[in-house]
Amino acid sequence: MGQLVKGTWQDGWYDTDATGGHFVRDTARFRNWITPNGEPGPSGAGGFAAESGRYHLYVSYACPWAHRTLIFRALKGLSPHIGISVVHPDMLSEGWTFATGFPGTTGDDLHGLSFLRDIYIRARPDASGRVTVPVLWDRAQNTIASNESAEIIRMFNTAFDDLTGNRDDYAPTSLRREIDRINARIYSDVNNGVYKAGFATTQTAYDDAVTALFETLDWLEARLTYNRYLLGTHLTEADWRLFTTLARFDAVYHGHFKCSRTRLVEFPNLWAYTRELYQWPGVAETVHFDHISRHYHYSHATINPNRIVPVPPCTDWTIPHARDHLLAA
Repeated sequence: MGQLVKGTWQDGWYDTDATGGHFVRDTARFRNWITPNGEPGPSGAGGFAAESGRYHLYVSYACPWAHRTLIFRALKGLSPHIGISVVHPDMLSEGWTFATGFPGTTGDDLHGLSFLRDIYIRARPDASGRVTVPVLWDRAQNTIASNESAEIIRMFNTAFDDLTGNRDDYAPTSLRREIDRINARIYSDVNNGVYKAGFATTQTAYDDAVTALFETLDWLEARLTYNRYLLGTHLTEADWRLFTTLARFDAVYHGHFKCSRTRLVEFPNLWAYTRELYQWPGVAETVHFDHISRHYHYSHATINPNRIVPVPPCTDWTIPHARDHLLAA
């Protein structure tokens, strides 16, 4: 765990003293958009056109933010067009590394570098901030196109449609306002909420985070009683953004991050809903529970100083979800 300061690596855990024990997430610093013809997107510079083989995705199988991009790469048929490199699940004093001593790791297939921070420095020699995944690298401009997962999945959703012929739309314009509204609550209370609980260093900060987390999970459980997906019968980006947190919940967040009031498997609707998404074609292959458990329990020495990786829960993700009847609701 650490960060870059003007191109120099500095090891160090999150400083919560100035925030009253609350965890505050760093913001993404590369915010360019890939568009069909390279025109500028909502932020950043133009010139990032959707082309086969041009972009390379750096991910951790453990990270829920990177997992979003792997899911959209699979859903949208982008695997033949966008390569990936997978970091080692251990994120220690050197940050994310390209060590290959764990099943599923690949090393840096593009540049042959040793550390993910080297990718950031290659793009911007004086880079500052946390070195995070995902990273979407542009071979043509030799730089990072984006390291903001929410924006990468929006690009993957439509930018390459003319290339792939896959026009499945997980953020249709007609639903965008409601998707964004739901995303905002889920991000604050669930996606980031588990981290706010797990990384809290005061009781008050923890109580605030875990209360908001389970209030929102209860709200989602009720919402899914009569809705097949978060927006009814239309599977959207909001579902996939929620899924990557739910998939990790019982394995790591429930115990390791002290989100212990209720396990996912004890929410009848949320558990069936999560299984359906896991069983969606191409999605199960993006879920790597060995990387997930190893990363969280081994990397966070401030939470788990002995780095004991627990036996995972016995969970059958292939049980039929039995939610087909809700399509007619």
